Amino acid sequence: MAKERKTTSHGEPAAPEPGARSPFLPTGFVRVRGAREHNLKDVDVDIPRDALVVFSGVSGSGKSSLAFGTVYAEAQRRYLESVSPYARRLIDQAGVPDVDSIEGLPPAVALQQQRGTPSTRSSVGSVTTVSNSLRMLYSRVGRYPRGAPMLFAEDFSPNTPQGACPRCHGQGRIFDATEATMVPDDSLSIRERAIAAWPPAWHGQNLRDILVTLGHDIDKPWRELPKKVRDWILFTDETPTVPVYAGFTPKETRAALRSKMEPSYMGTFTSARNYVLQTFATSQSDMMKKRVSQFMTSGLCPVCAGKRLKPEALAVTFAGYDIGSLSQLPIEQVARILQPAAQGHSDREGGEGDTLTREASKQSTRERVARGGASHAAAPDVRLTGHLSEEKRIAAQRLAQEVQSRLQVLQQLGLGYLSLERSTPTLSPGELQRLRLATQLGSHLFGVIYVLDEPSAGLHPADGEALLTALQRLKAAGNSVFVVEHDLSLMRRADWLVDVGPAAGEQGGEILYSGPPAGLEDVAASQTRRHLFAHAPLERRESREPSGWLRLQGITRNNLHALDAAIPLGCLTAVTGVSGSGKSTLVSRALLELVARHLGSALPDEEEEVEGLLDASASDASWSGRLAGDTGAIRRLVQVDQKPIGRTPRSNLATYTGLFDAVRKLFAATPAARKRRYDPGRFSFNVPKGRCATCEGEGFVSVELLFMPSVYAPCPDCHGARYNAQTLEIEWRDRNVAQVLGMTVDEAAAFFADEAPILRPLQVLQDIGLGYLRLGQPATELSGGEAQRIKLATELQRAQRGDTLYVLDEPTTGLHPADADRLMAQLQRLVDDGNTVVVVEHEMRVVAQSDWVIDMGPGAGAEGGRIVAEGPPPVVARAPGSRTAPYLAECLTGV
Repeated sequence: MAKERKTTSHGEPAAPEPGARSPFLPTGFVRVRGAREHNLKDVDVDIPRDALVVFSGVSGSGKSSLAFGTVYAEAQRRYLESVSPYARRLIDQAGVPDVDSIEGLPPAVALQQQRGTPSTRSSVGSVTTVSNSLRMLYSRVGRYPRGAPMLFAEDFSPNTPQGACPRCHGQGRIFDATEATMVPDDSLSIRERAIAAWPPAWHGQNLRDILVTLGHDIDKPWRELPKKVRDWILFTDETPTVPVYAGFTPKETRAALRSKMEPSYMGTFTSARNYVLQTFATSQSDMMKKRVSQFMTSGLCPVCAGKRLKPEALAVTFAGYDIGSLSQLPIEQVARILQPAAQGHSDREGGEGDTLTREASKQSTRERVARGGASHAAAPDVRLTGHLSEEKRIAAQRLAQEVQSRLQVLQQLGLGYLSLERSTPTLSPGELQRLRLATQLGSHLFGVIYVLDEPSAGLHPADGEALLTALQRLKAAGNSVFVVEHDLSLMRRADWLVDVGPAAGEQGGEILYSGPPAGLEDVAASQTRRHLFAHAPLERRESREPSGWLRLQGITRNNLHALDAAIPLGCLTAVTGVSGSGKSTLVSRALLELVARHLGSALPDEEEEVEGLLDASASDASWSGRLAGDTGAIRRLVQVDQKPIGRTPRSNLATYTGLFDAVRKLFAATPAARKRRYDPGRFSFNVPKGRCATCEGEGFVSVELLFMPSVYAPCPDCHGARYNAQTLEIEWRDRNVAQVLGMTVDEAAAFFADEAPILRPLQVLQDIGLGYLRLGQPATELSGGEAQRIKLATELQRAQRGDTLYVLDEPTTGLHPADADRLMAQLQRLVDDGNTVVVVEHEMRVVAQSDWVIDMGPGAGAEGGRIVAEGPPPVVARAPGSRTAPYLAECLTGV
């Protein structure tokens, strides 16, 4: 329940202190009674409507269970009751929450954290629907070449057969394999596998044997072979079929051919490039696709110059730009270009609009020439809209105004550095959520509850003000804004705070406080209180001295241009900067790729989606840069990202960390199991002999309901245990394997206290703040932050060699400040063991405790891509021109 407001001795509301905000007076409440979703302990709470409400608490405390699992789920359920059963069946529903009652609940809209779709065809323009209006603008009022037929809006979409470039099929890039990528070491001979792109094992040997039959020298170093021979082996489209004499030496093969000996078989030759391209296009194996992708390069399509559209669509211009060029510009620049049209100016009216358009045309021409644009591209239109009729001028104005209004919202949210063609897989979860928030701001809904999941994720403190302004706009429009958040500045600016805790999992699920933020200071049990009111001072430590330097030289990709950077070895380095400044490009792209190449390994992203792999992994011919410095000090590379630890419920915490292997061995070693000859595989729910045959180890079955969504119910045979009855009869210390999987990490640590192989990973999981998770918790239920910490825990339990580079991208995303401190302690431990840790981070408490800071900026997109300041935290905190410096200084001084 809400805490009483401070009053005077006469019982009247106390006057606000000088400079303080006016006290918030609720106009109505959402009254929740008996909420038991997940770990919520039958809680009652009143949450004000028409307010900005922040739900706080440590990770796993139950705040999302209250905001999303209870309030939003019930609002959605009530709305869907009014929808026809058939339509309801097509909607992804949140489920029926475990709650006694909720009163005063308006309709709700949820904006949750989620990664972008793997499809590279999804873009900023499509997510925000700006591209739809832009295509209509070009279709209706664009300037067409003389005699050209009018095109429909679909003709301006690269995702339709009507609009896609015929050469690259709407991808914007073409992919190839070069001699440099396929033959990384030209001092080797073909027999020594100089052609690294060729398949391993028997298939590769077959191709080498075919070359022997064809008379090529496979023992001479590759570089000494004639260029004509090298080109034929790598690039020919010929596929000769010749006799192969398996195991014969070249001399024996020549003798066999002269004597016309019966061959072992007839072999067909395939060039290295054709093997790579055909394997990627046709293989059903993700592993094979991933392997050959490392030998591929990408480049702009020569037909569309990377604009993804057919020539007829690119020949249509507006304000001097074709739609492809306009979509490649930053949003803030597109808004300026469309402004004259939105104001209703035509070319006959002249003035500022014509000047702007002429400048835009010049820039468009320069860009097209610089990119080696397509020869079919029409000359830029120096007039704003051409000689339009009054009807078309009005249409142009209205369409441009619609696009302008949407672009302005994106700019207000700090996303003006993005381009409309930017693909969503390259966006951070925070950027993607803000895009969806922009769409909601443009919808002008009234009287709904917006439930947001950490909108500040991936956001630099300098950009936080724009986010807060957007949330206040939603509230001012007559809506309620419920935010699950860890950001302290957002908590301080909220109207109301609901703090859940006190700890995670079973130790959480209680409402510690519900009221104006200032009142939380009196709640001693709250872990949020310590950080919100500066009761948790930073740990002071001297910066470590580098044991050497890893240098990146001439890095060019995205918005980095010939950038040089130095990373200290044996230290914890934080890379900072506003969103879009180039941090992730420097660390998660350039650093990872160059170190991986130096170590001769693939990028360490085992869970990478193959869909869109080319765009993400194939090297771009325009990229450049090299690794220098003390490279020999790094012998291993580990990327700890927020990608899922598994894509199905069969993957879980116990299986990923490897501790379940030791658990299964314990059960297999019991007398009862040995008597029945059960091996460890018997206790895996993925193996037929031990799992329940009805649900096949899933623990639940799907129940199909006609005209309604399918529902999932516990398996009628195993009742959710996942194992058959015979397997569950085997017990270790009075617990069966299903009961062990149902334990939390904390419970399991006590249960397996005498089993060192199991206890060690459990203790690391506890140290990193994951003691509340169940061992069998499906990977699909874990947040990105939880998945990242599980990966880090898996790494921490290994013996440290002191020569590893760890790279983490925003590891505090989804973490309460108390959890962030626990994470920081583990990262410091890795560095104390002699390793090097590099983090991309916005959380100033992490930055302040690092040894070295590299601050990127000063702005985003084209305004960023440079190193603004670097050095120990106190040095960067004093750097002029750094947007990070004021926030870092505030953190260091504890102000």
